[in-house]
Amino acid sequence: MPALRPGTPAPNFTLPATPDQKVSLAEFRGNPVILSFYPADWSPVCGDQLALYSELHEDFAGFGASLLAISVDGVWSHLAFSKDRKYRGITLLSDFEPKGAIAKAYGVYRNGDGTSERALFVLDENGIVRWSYLSPVGVNPGADGILAALEEWQNERKPNYVPKKLRPADPRIRA
Repeated sequence: MPALRPGTPAPNFTLPATPDQKVSLAEFRGNPVILSFYPADWSPVCGDQLALYSELHEDFAGFGASLLAISVDGVWSHLAFSKDRKYRGITLLSDFEPKGAIAKAYGVYRNGDGTSERALFVLDENGIVRWSYLSPVGVNPGADGILAALEEWQNERKPNYVPKKLRPADPRIRA
């Protein structure tokens, strides 16, 4: 099954964030969501990718977007990984049992090695995939595509909206 394409309703899920707390995609309806599937905690590329997203969490929040990062690692690995890396603004979710079930639903499970692809999805406020990207596993996809998809979504909702980072510093200067 190929990765979900734009225009597709995103499959709902409920996954553990901690040993005693689960997070459901449905909780985020009404706001955009960024889903970042990544192969494994503790790998260099995954660590760099999530560090970038942690640095950009205020930019994502400026669009009202939440970032959910999903791998097949267990919650204890996620907790140690997140604590060690001091990630902010990212909820790590465990697609551990049944292994990769959500990655499979999104078309990004790697049967050969039991991990997920490095895949990004931007969902709109109604849970529809607005943008998706499948990156080579060894390449950090960065955040440009995410930010462009969020800006496009925001512009469709509010045509005169100018993202904070593009607003002039001096209010007397017109954009």
